[in-house]
Amino acid sequence: MDLLTNTVRPYAWGSTTAIPELLGTEPTGEPQAELWMGAHPGAPSRIDRAGGGTSLSEAIAADPEGELGPAVVEAFGPRLPFLFKVLAAASPLSLQVHPDLVQAREGFADEEERGVPADAPHRNYKDANHKPELICALTPFTGLCGFRRPADTADLLEALDVGGLKPYADILRARPEDEALGEVLTAVLSADREAMAETVGAAAAAARRLATGEGPYAREYAAYAGIAGHYPGDPGVLAAMLLNVVRLEPGDALYLGAGVPHAYLGGLGVELMANSDNVLRCGLTPKHVDVPELLRVVRFEPTEPEVLRPRTTSGGEEVYAAPVDEFRLSRYVLAPGSEPHDLDDRTPQILLCTDGEITLQEVTGGGAGGELVLARGRSAFVRAGERVAVSGSGTLFRATVAV
Repeated sequence: MDLLTNTVRPYAWGSTTAIPELLGTEPTGEPQAELWMGAHPGAPSRIDRAGGGTSLSEAIAADPEGELGPAVVEAFGPRLPFLFKVLAAASPLSLQVHPDLVQAREGFADEEERGVPADAPHRNYKDANHKPELICALTPFTGLCGFRRPADTADLLEALDVGGLKPYADILRARPEDEALGEVLTAVLSADREAMAETVGAAAAAARRLATGEGPYAREYAAYAGIAGHYPGDPGVLAAMLLNVVRLEPGDALYLGAGVPHAYLGGLGVELMANSDNVLRCGLTPKHVDVPELLRVVRFEPTEPEVLRPRTTSGGEEVYAAPVDEFRLSRYVLAPGSEPHDLDDRTPQILLCTDGEITLQEVTGGGAGGELVLARGRSAFVRAGERVAVSGSGTLFRATVAV
């Protein structure tokens, strides 16, 4: 078992207090957006073995099968296939979508062949992998996920009573659903920003007024008005109005697959994803938006976001089901004096304590072995084949591989 020392990423949208409060550290006054746990080359966790410090990525590279297990290496190569995070959003993240595995491989190969520099601001594909994600709320958490039905969005736009939105509402009523969504998103993202600013401003002002009423879309208007406050005049505000607003309570989760436009708006959660940096942005960002490639990747189909709640196994593990092999998220909610729970040792795992204090006990052929205590906010890496039992009082999240 290895206690992890993790990097905090200071993205501008991050909360200044949520991650320090979780870790029990003093806020610096600067944003602390994400706590990364894993072996991502951009910020691998650090471990201490045999009195010497090294990165988790270096430890895995030195002995892939010993750290990950033969099944994981056979399926994904000599690398940890997931990245585990604590995400703390104080303002909206960019509106974005991720490619599927085939699109990622094709897009990466094309940009490599064309010689697009890896650090070029207009580069879309940083690697050849897909990037499915699962977010589980630790506090009330708000986001956007998937397209609303076009007819319902037409109602929402018409209620704003903004002349510049009428053509979009008309398209959403007149065309087949997939065509309508594609045409409106293309029009919004392709329009001149300055020319759109007046319409975006009027829509935001109307949303603020309607957010205080009793209408059917009051909570949606409140979310869109909040987005517009952070991104005044951004056409991405209108793109966001095409999407469902989702609110998660602590313990609720949301799975985000390929082609589904989404954005996190606010809250603290644990996020588990395939180890990839491939993001295509749709707005709410000063970064590059490649509209043609975005339209190739987005799935223009209305969806009703499915809020995931865990399924409890006979061993007390609460599992959040997701249709991917790269990762599996679960948690243990342990009461004082409860019996220890043995963890499956076939795959590598990262364990994160988010509440209370959890004891990790190594289980050997001769009985109990070494012990590691995780206070709130602390995490550990457990190699494949290393048997561990968990006990204590609190909440432990477990990230592992689904093979």
